Amino acid sequence: MFEGIFYAAITIVGGLIIAGITYGIVQWLKKKAEMTAFYLDDIIVMAVGTPLVIGIVLLSVYIALTRYDLIPATLGGISTGQVINAIFILLAAWVALVFLTNLIRTYGTVISEKTETDLTRLIPILLIVVRYSIWFIVFLLLLSNFQIDITALLAAAGIAGIALALAAQDIIGNFFGGIVIALDKPFRIGDRVKIDTFFGDVVTLGPRSTRIKTLDCQIVTIPNSTITSRVVINYSMPDITLKVRIPFSVAYGTDMDRVTEILLAIAREAAEKTPWVITNPAPCVYFREFGESSLNGQMTLYTNNYDYSWEVEDWINRQILKRFREEKIEIPFRQVDIWMRNNKES
Repeated sequence: MFEGIFYAAITIVGGLIIAGITYGIVQWLKKKAEMTAFYLDDIIVMAVGTPLVIGIVLLSVYIALTRYDLIPATLGGISTGQVINAIFILLAAWVALVFLTNLIRTYGTVISEKTETDLTRLIPILLIVVRYSIWFIVFLLLLSNFQIDITALLAAAGIAGIALALAAQDIIGNFFGGIVIALDKPFRIGDRVKIDTFFGDVVTLGPRSTRIKTLDCQIVTIPNSTITSRVVINYSMPDITLKVRIPFSVAYGTDMDRVTEILLAIAREAAEKTPWVITNPAPCVYFREFGESSLNGQMTLYTNNYDYSWEVEDWINRQILKRFREEKIEIPFRQVDIWMRNNKES
């Protein structure tokens, strides 16, 4: 008995020594991996290192206890082999979880930066999927290791999965909608967009919904599945330049060439005196239609920032009113001429 304890102790000490040597090698490999330009070697060493050291210690303890008959072959109906198998299943799950977690985080960030996509938004979602998938597989392997029939469990899990998918189809649709938005990039945080009747700046891109802040300072939450099936207008792409349209009307009989000269002069003055109006693209004036009571046209010019569209409209309209008064150009109002005929009996 004492001889067995002696040899068991030697076995455990030997295992600790080997584990210590392995730990030193792992630390050396970590330093070497940090010197390379690749990430995969760092991820592998990080994932395997600690579980390998713990596995060596546990294996030496298992050999010491079973080889020298220090513990019975079964414990409460469970064999020591099943116990050690369960431990190594957990260690393997640990390695896989650490490896996949670091792989997704590292390469997800790298790919996102190189391709200028929003894949970083998907990283937390992928990590959750990987984590639950690994532990579900571990749970099934442990049941199989302890000879517990998992057929009924798999069938029940399949039925529950179908029921859950039907109940959560909106959530799943929004989740995949978030993936489509991240890959397609119709907008980013800070962009000014119009989705359906909602107009404002994007403040949050989530896995289930997107939030925009309207110009009235209200937060609107829009499901991602709705966004992927609607027309999205992005005022920030390809840049923040915005065309401003200024409609105008003058009375019949007005010299439209003179009106065009005045409006273009106002546009040039706006570019010189305000920080909002730009001359490239150049402003234009169009004579659009013969109205019921007026000649109608439109001036178009560009502002360097969509935030200033109302400021541009206000400044231009005030100048138009002032200049038209100076030039005696009539701005008509809606009117109807009624002709009455007086028929006298002879």
